[in-house]
Amino acid sequence: MEARTSHDLRVQRTARIEVAGEARGARELWIVLHGYAQTASEMLTACAPLAREGRLLVAPEALSRFYRRGSSGPIGASWMTREAREREIADYVAYLDDVAHWIRRELGCDLAPTVLGFSQGVATAWRWAALGSVRPQRLIACGAGIPPDLDLAAVREKLAHVGLDFVRGVEDSYHTAEWAERDRERLAALDLACHLHEFVGGHELPPDLLRAL
Repeated sequence: MEARTSHDLRVQRTARIEVAGEARGARELWIVLHGYAQTASEMLTACAPLAREGRLLVAPEALSRFYRRGSSGPIGASWMTREAREREIADYVAYLDDVAHWIRRELGCDLAPTVLGFSQGVATAWRWAALGSVRPQRLIACGAGIPPDLDLAAVREKLAHVGLDFVRGVEDSYHTAEWAERDRERLAALDLACHLHEFVGGHELPPDLLRAL
C-alpha cells in the first residue's frame, strides 16, 4: 500500500444565525447556544421567555448538520464529535469569535454578552468563554456542566469577573447532582463563585426559570 498522510485544510463555510429583538438601542446582548441535534431556530423558540424590551437574542447554529432520523426528516446540528475533537473545538471557538464580530459590525451592538448554553451548548459556551477572544459578563449553563478537560486554573483570571450560573432539572439523568457538585468544588478551589438554580423537571430549558434569570 502506498503511503498515506492526513492534512488539515481551512475552508470557508456559511453559517446560520437567528436573531430576536432590536439591535438599535439594545441594553443587553444574549448569545444562546443550542444543544445536540437542535437548530438555532429551535433554540431561539425555547428561549422566547427571555425576550424583553432592550434585550437582543442571538442564536448561532453549529456548522455540522445532519438528519435526525435516517436519511430524511428533521434536521439537527452538532457543535462537535470525538473525531478530530481538538480541531473542532478550535474551529467553533473561532466561529463564535466571528459571530461576536459580526454582531458588532452588522448589527451595531457592542455589548458584553450573556452567554447561555443548553446541553452540548454548555461545553461550547465554557470553552468559548475560556478560550475565545470575547469576555462574557455572564455564563449560564443549562443541562450540563463544565467540560472535565477544561483547565480552569489556566483561565481563572479570564473567568474571575464573569457571573457563573448553573441551571439543572432535579430529574435530569444527564446533568446529575454529582456532576453539579463536582463543578462547584472545582470553581470553589479557584475562589470562583457560582449560583445553582434547580427546578422540577428533566433535561430541558424551563420557561419560568428562564424568565427569572
